[in-house]
Amino acid sequence: FMLHSKTFTVNPFQENTYLIYNDNGQAVIVDPGFYGRDEEKLLSDYLETNHLELTRCLLTHAHLDHIFGCRYIFERYGLQPELHQDGRPVYESAASTAAMYGVRMQEPPPVNYVFGDDGPIEILGQKLELYHTPGHSPGSVSFYSPEDGLLWSGDVLFQGSIGRTDLPGGSFEVLEASIRKKLYPLPDETVVKSGHGPETSIGWEKKNNSFVRME
Repeated sequence: FMLHSKTFTVNPFQENTYLIYNDNGQAVIVDPGFYGRDEEKLLSDYLETNHLELTRCLLTHAHLDHIFGCRYIFERYGLQPELHQDGRPVYESAASTAAMYGVRMQEPPPVNYVFGDDGPIEILGQKLELYHTPGHSPGSVSFYSPEDGLLWSGDVLFQGSIGRTDLPGGSFEVLEASIRKKLYPLPDETVVKSGHGPETSIGWEKKNNSFVRME
């Protein structure tokens, strides 16, 4: 089965939420950033129109722009978000962070801290690779589908850029190591689906990324 990836660009931070689904009509949501009723409706309408069943809610990390919609997903579809164990402090402080930014946020739902070290993970009947890629956030992970040549990188790697490292638990050195050791060894043609901005490819970033370039 091929995996299909649908992008919703949502919330005041223009975050990319991804709906990944297979030909069997099963779907998972990655980083639901839906903010308010209208954006929540984008998801429910898309699922209904395409006869998709939402089965999991996966988080690349727990910054508030990636989890605004977790409460809605929990209440509407009964799904707890799944997160790396190192993401706990960020997830638990999300509501107070939102207040600091002056944005509305419902209390996030209970979470499953299921991701740990790198390794295979089954998503929608396919074997994907989970990479722990800290630096932007301690609990950041990336999901890679070798079969489809797709990488969902969260806020680790952007087109021509990288995730900011000045937030709590961030570190440029750690982020650079995550990108060089875990993401850049992937095939050049791998399509990178980032947490913000347009998609890119590993090959392009290795040559052109001004923050982390392979000479």
